[in-house]
Amino acid sequence: MIKLYIKNMVCNRCIIVVKSELEKLGLNYLSVELGEVSFKNEISQEDKIEISKQLEILGFEILNDTNSKTIEKIKSTLIDLIQNKNNNIKDNFSDYLKEKLQQDYSKLSNLFSQIEGISIEKYFINLKIEKVKELIFYDELSLSEIAYSLNYSSVSHLSHQFKKVTGFSPTYFKKLKGNKRKEIDLL
Repeated sequence: MIKLYIKNMVCNRCIIVVKSELEKLGLNYLSVELGEVSFKNEISQEDKIEISKQLEILGFEILNDTNSKTIEKIKSTLIDLIQNKNNNIKDNFSDYLKEKLQQDYSKLSNLFSQIEGISIEKYFINLKIEKVKELIFYDELSLSEIAYSLNYSSVSHLSHQFKKVTGFSPTYFKKLKGNKRKEIDLL
């Protein structure tokens, strides 16, 4: 099995777009997941170049070096955890990453901090806060339900972390109606 790692592939819409481009190119893939595409057989260098060209137009980039691939795997794993699994893990996220990436967490943490200039923990908190903003914006859940769904110990903990990151209380942010949201791929 051959894998291509793709930067900026951070949501389900991204997966749909990448699948569509691969199909337009007539390439058979095994799977397309956040940050990666799997092929059953080796793909030619010409196909890789064509994939790269098409995806670059759409804001994606094929990653070639090991460190970039690892960083992208960390990001896509955490984004998937927040977006699709509602942060529903039994252990802490460092154990989750260690298990998912099959690497020592301290090594992952050092690499991430060195390349991204931010700790994995801070990145994870930023992802959670962006998800909180999204949920506040759509106004379908109470703050208690949001705190529960994102594995906060309490509404107070969520509110404190939200204010620390954004400078606003969740209630005040709700009045702004999401003017301060960032796209998740820009984090």
